[in-house]
Amino acid sequence: MKKKILLPIFASFMFFTGMGVHEAKAATFTDLTNTAKAYIGVPYQYGGTNINTGVDCSAYTQIVFSKLGISLQRTSSAQYQQGTAIAKAQLKTGDLVFFNTSGSGVSHVGIYIGDNNFISATTSSGVKIDKINDPYYWGSRYVGAKRVANFTENTGEVKGTEVDFSIYASRGEVALKLANQLHLDTSNTNTSFPDVKPTSKYAGAAEALKKIGVFSGDANGKFNPNSPMTRAQLSKVLVEAFHLKQQGTALQFVDVPSTHWAYNYVNILSSNKITVGKGNNTFGVNDNVTLVQLDTFIKRLAQ
Repeated sequence: MKKKILLPIFASFMFFTGMGVHEAKAATFTDLTNTAKAYIGVPYQYGGTNINTGVDCSAYTQIVFSKLGISLQRTSSAQYQQGTAIAKAQLKTGDLVFFNTSGSGVSHVGIYIGDNNFISATTSSGVKIDKINDPYYWGSRYVGAKRVANFTENTGEVKGTEVDFSIYASRGEVALKLANQLHLDTSNTNTSFPDVKPTSKYAGAAEALKKIGVFSGDANGKFNPNSPMTRAQLSKVLVEAFHLKQQGTALQFVDVPSTHWAYNYVNILSSNKITVGKGNNTFGVNDNVTLVQLDTFIKRLAQ
């Protein structure tokens, strides 16, 4: 069974089907956005429906909405028949936005996430964020939007719900994957981390990575194997684990100013072509790393 921790993201959802607009009573705009962004970096595959191997645009929207208890049809053209038509000026987070990329009608679908941004599975870069009015591509191909669910405003209260580590990478999982990629000796399971028992599957990897200076524990010396890791934290871990150095020009991200503690680490990752950010000039420093993102980074490092 996958271990989980409590975080303020999802409540319980009812499962809906049909053609109208559903009241996603327990789901907030933040729930929708967090769920959609959890799959950034998933590769594109025509006809694909598996987040581990690749998805197409309509499979991606179908997966995201299913996580919130809302049923969508399989294809973009079929999804365009669901819900209620919404004017572009009235778009809200969670609305489906449709495009004509083939020259023969609706052929692409994404999810509007506010501030003229939408997220979708693209043939060129997989799941990423783009501008809906992008003058170079998306703006001229926009067809329309449909509202298939009404999400609620964020209350700010903790709902005591779970983040599934089948989607997000725990610190323990990061340790396992890095130790394997670096071919470290993980035979020593007697760790100095007080919260990692010798019987833990993470023990050998955690101790091996501590030995080479990648992990040192928190203020109390704990490793916290069952906690998530942010993208900023992972940037530091990857740079130190693989001894990366600056390699020329790096992309600049609006959420990583030069005063941010992770600025140099993110710059190094970018200059080595390990990350290209999230597609909207942001890196997502405070976003929790997903397993897909972790695997993508490691694959690029192995090339």
